[in-house]
Amino acid sequence: MSGAQPHPVSQVLGGRRAGLLLHPTSLPGAREQGDLGPEAYRFVEFLARSGLSVWQTLPLGPTHEDSSPYQCLSVHAGNPRLINPELLVEWGWMAEKGFNPEGSCGDWLAVAHNGFLRHGGEAAQAEYRDFVQAHDHWLQDYALYTALRAEQQDRSWVQWPASLRDRESDALEEARRRLAATIEGVRFEQFVFFRQWHQLRHYANERQVLLFGDIPIFVAHDSAEVWAHRELFSVDEHGQARKVAGVPPDYFSETGQRWGNPQYDWERMQAGNFQWWVERIATQLDLFDLVRIDHFRGFEAYWEIDAASELAVDGRWVKAPGEALFECLQACFDPLPLVAEDLGTITPEVDALRARFGLPGMKVLQFAFDGDPKNLYLPHHHETDSVVYTGTHDNDTSLGWFNALDARQQAMVRGYLANSQEEMPWLLVRAAFMSVARLAMVPMQDVLAMGSDQRMNRPGTDEGNWRWRFQWEQVPEGLEQRIRHLVEVYDRLP
Repeated sequence: MSGAQPHPVSQVLGGRRAGLLLHPTSLPGAREQGDLGPEAYRFVEFLARSGLSVWQTLPLGPTHEDSSPYQCLSVHAGNPRLINPELLVEWGWMAEKGFNPEGSCGDWLAVAHNGFLRHGGEAAQAEYRDFVQAHDHWLQDYALYTALRAEQQDRSWVQWPASLRDRESDALEEARRRLAATIEGVRFEQFVFFRQWHQLRHYANERQVLLFGDIPIFVAHDSAEVWAHRELFSVDEHGQARKVAGVPPDYFSETGQRWGNPQYDWERMQAGNFQWWVERIATQLDLFDLVRIDHFRGFEAYWEIDAASELAVDGRWVKAPGEALFECLQACFDPLPLVAEDLGTITPEVDALRARFGLPGMKVLQFAFDGDPKNLYLPHHHETDSVVYTGTHDNDTSLGWFNALDARQQAMVRGYLANSQEEMPWLLVRAAFMSVARLAMVPMQDVLAMGSDQRMNRPGTDEGNWRWRFQWEQVPEGLEQRIRHLVEVYDRLP
């Protein structure tokens, strides 16, 4: 099964566009989180009527218990919790009475799998076989890893019996026989996820809405990729990390952040012509028209922390082969439809790497107003080939951010923006749309004028993140017209 062809970056950023940032889990609905069903299609229609032509999401992979989309169980797989059961009923694979929408996702997916085997039809069965074959390079390991992890009560692979942890061939072969039904169920889940996502993407593209994805630079330690490709990561013979990722103190944290992801063995990756990265990017371009790479600066130099250290400040900068990597990626995907998340400690070398490969960077307006007229986030310093944001998923909402400023700082913001008395956050939204940056992105919370209690994530904290959702009742009358007016005034209609 193949998805829509990716749009070249020249098409995506060749003209002025605007869009909203909203993860599918934040969509309304009766289940515990949003999904790829009717509410996703309704959101696409909301975007199109508003004149917006880009929908940006966070990474779509299966998450750990903390629900963070930046620490996924796989860099290729989709989160089965995003699968919509009503669409399975429409496809004829599940009777309406065959599932409880409030119940376990796994339970009704098992019902749907049985229905697919009995009633799927030859065309759908062939589509499934094609999908499994096309994705075999990651799906085989991911399905086995997922089945084993469930058998091991969701423990990390590092804690599995040594024969399974270390992928001894006899132990894996026996596990494939023992868990054959579960493995096949995982393959089916992924087929359904990709099928539902591709249908949504087609629906969006027909309405001139592009889908904008997100790739975390690093991989969760407890993931199918680290388990299956231990040689590509900084882990020891028992699977324990030697060197881990993080960042030094910055805007988001005064003490830095120790993310804990195992660092890459870049020498090995380069020796293999970066095939692991080529496959990873290919999967994302099968899902999205444009993709942001999180923590782009880590491709020029990364913050390496000894795994034995609990403090991010104990790390050091280490050079990475970013130039060789992006030469390889550009040869495979030309033009390369990527956006570089170039926030944090950015050096001239990082800027040069981004510029050499023509990757748009990010401009975040919440970072602009520190009183320095040379601040590169101020609109008068923006570049055409960039993406401007009011804020990101890691920021406070723009209204919350503004309300937290003291009177002098608020006056500074309004003074820069022509002393406008337009209410916040619309003043900042207007500034984003007005920017020369070809793409302007606004979190959904900002067009809903929501406060700090509605933010998506608080970096450096472990509780209460990634759970925000909106309801259609919160969308004020006339919002589509208000957004469309700004889109038209600032020439951002597709």
